[in-house]
Amino acid sequence: MTSPSAAVDLVRITPTVAGELKYTTFNTDIGWVGVLGSAKGLLQTTLPQPSAQEAENLLGDRVKDATWSDIFFADLMKRLRNYFGGQRVTFPDELDLSQATAFQREVWEVTRLIPYGETRSYTWVAEQLGKAGAVRAVGQALARNPLPIIIPCHRVVASDGKLRGYSGGAEMKRYLLHLEASATFQ
Repeated sequence: MTSPSAAVDLVRITPTVAGELKYTTFNTDIGWVGVLGSAKGLLQTTLPQPSAQEAENLLGDRVKDATWSDIFFADLMKRLRNYFGGQRVTFPDELDLSQATAFQREVWEVTRLIPYGETRSYTWVAEQLGKAGAVRAVGQALARNPLPIIIPCHRVVASDGKLRGYSGGAEMKRYLLHLEASATFQ
């Protein structure tokens, strides 16, 4: 049984935690993107979608506990618009990966090191972790990447150069790699 003072503390804490989440959707040259973040950093982004509603839906149930805020994400929105417009952009943003496993965080941190316009193999990522035999596990971690583009899992390809899996599909992966290659030579 909860003491009356504990119940009061729960009431005080809950609105603060719920209000901590912010989200937005915005249009880019190739579609609508959704972003969800906390005070700790970015939680989730979507790949471009045909509508704002579809982008918001892909952010999932946590949006129900979030507050709409385009101001909170203004700089990121500008950089993502520039990115999808074909400009070379970096994403040094703070990330809130508290929902991920330690292994997933390690894979995603290594993946963030892959330079714009370049690719690396799943084997390379596994070797960087000191776990050369974990190629399949690396692929599974990348498949659960909640922050496509920010964590550039599209830059990870098979050892033979084939695209393999991507949450946005092979065509989107090909498009993003082509977009970055084109921007690299401008």
